Amino acid sequence: MERKPNVVFIFTDDQRFDAFGASGNSEIITPNLDRLVEKGTMFTHAHIPSGTSSAVCMPSRAMLNSGRSLYHIADCGQSIPMEHTTIAEVFRSNGYRTFGTGKWHNGREAYHRGFTDGDEIWFGGWFDHWNAPAFHFDPSGKYASTIPLISRPWESNEVTERPADHITPGKHSTDLIADASIDFIEKSNQEEAFYMYVSFLAPHDPRSMPKKYLDMYEGRKITLPENFTGGHSFDNGELYVRDEKLAPFPRTPENTLRHIKEYYAMITHVDERVGDIIKALEKKGILEDTIIVFSADNGLAVGQHGLFGKQNCYEHSVRVPLVFAGPGIPAKIQTDAYVYLFDIFPTLCELTGMKTPPSVEGKSFAGVIKKTEKEFRDKLYFGYKACQRAVKDRRFKLIEYVVDGRNNMTQLFDLQDDPRETRNLAFNTKHKEKVEELRGDMLKFRDEWDDNLETFGKTFWEGFSSR
Repeated sequence: MERKPNVVFIFTDDQRFDAFGASGNSEIITPNLDRLVEKGTMFTHAHIPSGTSSAVCMPSRAMLNSGRSLYHIADCGQSIPMEHTTIAEVFRSNGYRTFGTGKWHNGREAYHRGFTDGDEIWFGGWFDHWNAPAFHFDPSGKYASTIPLISRPWESNEVTERPADHITPGKHSTDLIADASIDFIEKSNQEEAFYMYVSFLAPHDPRSMPKKYLDMYEGRKITLPENFTGGHSFDNGELYVRDEKLAPFPRTPENTLRHIKEYYAMITHVDERVGDIIKALEKKGILEDTIIVFSADNGLAVGQHGLFGKQNCYEHSVRVPLVFAGPGIPAKIQTDAYVYLFDIFPTLCELTGMKTPPSVEGKSFAGVIKKTEKEFRDKLYFGYKACQRAVKDRRFKLIEYVVDGRNNMTQLFDLQDDPRETRNLAFNTKHKEKVEELRGDMLKFRDEWDDNLETFGKTFWEGFSSR
């Protein structure tokens, strides 16, 4: 009987689509991710549909792990209900050991029903990377105890309680998660297939990392993005959300460059530990039997458009890295196929010969990987809370904004000629037909995705109709 392939899913937090070397970024140091790209297939246009919460990671992770679209997940992604089968559940029901470590953020019950093993599990409650509140694996699923943690200045000055059963002070979250992953690999049975969900908390702020990684950027040329500005040019409905308070207003080149350098250094730290995980697979003799998937929950502005967060529909926030490597995956391939993260679930099912659960809405892009399917999605839809909606085709993107109950701005970008989204063509008479065409597509997506049935949707569309 042919051995099932292992699957190692490596997920980072807030890593933008171009924040590694193989994407064409010569300023960042990511040799291990770059080698992974060399050995596999990279999707240059993988996306999230934005989010129903300012904590975009929650709906993003719920969509990924359930394979469902943005308005068909529960409570902004804080939990995944029983009727929505998770990736881990499918692997577990098909005889895999399932290991989860790091950031889960989608409910304890959903974690428990999917994973047979785990460690350093983060269900929520933020502190900092050197004092990460986490759980050891409990096969009973009773993750109930709490310990007092002192809130950080960006929260409050009070002592609060956060869910956890331990803290390992002085050890960075990236190292905790990587070491837990390596320990599982080393103790695994070579004949028993496994699925690993390795979900790093980095490079999410607060941006701290072992000093050696920051030192690697001393004297290294770091440049401001072409679309850097001192502030966003209009009210997008979310200018003062938490992420935007990480840097003073107006944004300055010096402060922004410091943030970029720290952001890159955190990713370099993750990259080194990803290399260690791959080495552990190789040492165990199972690397050639393992499909490795690398991606992230959302992008991040870090100065682009005068923004610092991911609470928007610009490319820097809705596009994420995505790499597949391993048995059956063509090497040294890049594809610009439009995919969503929630398409990964059915893709893994097809690649491993498992049946996709009926609750999954994503589309398998295994045919794109295997080169039996060239076209995939030709248009994509995005929605952020009650203030932003967007749609894009293979060349143009339309973004509509509703603030204070009215449609206060329309943007149209030619992504082919203006990939940094700096020139708004919406009010150019030459592009009037394109604006109306994409508005029509937006309305179709609204109905197909049940956007108009959600509280956020109703609020947005009522304001949109006031234009």
